[in-house]
Amino acid sequence: MIFNIMFARCNYACVSEGKSVLRVLSLEPFCQIMPVNSLAITLRPERPEDSAFLLEVYSSARKEELDATGWPDVTRKVFLGMQFNAQQQGYRATFPLAEFNVIEVGGQAAGRMVVNRAEGEFRLVDLALLPAHRGQGVGTTLIQNLLRDGAAAGKPVRLSVIKGERAFRLYERLGFKKTGEDILRIQMEWQCKPA
Repeated sequence: MIFNIMFARCNYACVSEGKSVLRVLSLEPFCQIMPVNSLAITLRPERPEDSAFLLEVYSSARKEELDATGWPDVTRKVFLGMQFNAQQQGYRATFPLAEFNVIEVGGQAAGRMVVNRAEGEFRLVDLALLPAHRGQGVGTTLIQNLLRDGAAAGKPVRLSVIKGERAFRLYERLGFKKTGEDILRIQMEWQCKPA
């Protein structure tokens, strides 16, 4: 059983066959847990052969936006390929030491998570799931694990979200606060509150 960790300072982790398996090993008394589902959520490093899958994840995240354009499929495909390549290059140039992971649910590739653990902050650079895996607590579980890591390290967790994205409500629910915005994005931060 996989659990959502509701508060920080819970010990976890198990590494098996190159995968980080998110398992709760011990809980301090003030932690609350909630069952998510019976599927194992794992992270593994991206590999070159994941390129087509990562493009699929990226494309699914842009579907609603591109539906509004009325573009034919060929135009969409070319546009998405260029945008995906630009995103990949931008992330790797801006966050060269980030963890670029494929999310697996029950052993099946389900999405992507990019986290940059820098000296002054942990930054959630990207979290995207295929539609079949959205709304099942997978993203919430992964973010809560990142928040727990941030709390243990005494660092804030930061991210930016495109204005109008549904993810904004998830981030607010998890305790992120708006710290700024520009024409396209809202910057958010989560800070561990002292017990």
